[in-house]
Amino acid sequence: MDIYLVVKTLHILSSAILFGTGIGIAFFMFRSYYSIDLDAKLFASRNTVLADYIFTFPAVIAQPITGFWLVWQGGYDWMNLWLFLTYIIYVIAALCWVPVVWIQIQLKKMVLHSIEAGTELPARYSKLFKTWFVLGWPAFIGLVTVFFLMVMKPV
Repeated sequence: MDIYLVVKTLHILSSAILFGTGIGIAFFMFRSYYSIDLDAKLFASRNTVLADYIFTFPAVIAQPITGFWLVWQGGYDWMNLWLFLTYIIYVIAALCWVPVVWIQIQLKKMVLHSIEAGTELPARYSKLFKTWFVLGWPAFIGLVTVFFLMVMKPV
């Protein structure tokens, strides 16, 4: 068994999980935002937070570990432009993701409180949701760009 190909497979799978989970989370959270059903919002926010813990977080950790190992074992120059750009983009995406996770937890808490108290969602819910939505775009565009750079390896 070729360890390089195993690590490369793990790198590709973790990138697919990172990207796929991100799109899935965004879809369900976005759809729940327009629902008037608080139980639907709670279901979406609970599962979004859970999916981030189970899928996204391990993929976020696996990506740089497997990526750096592949660069090292593949004999690439660490500072090739395409690699350097992926480092920067990945850091930007991660910096967007950290507050997004915090926001998701806050949204879940607000929905749960509204259900338990029998009240409407506070105005802060909408404001945080919009921030969550805006922060998702640099991460999404960044990951698409990283996919392009990994495939094309432009000089």
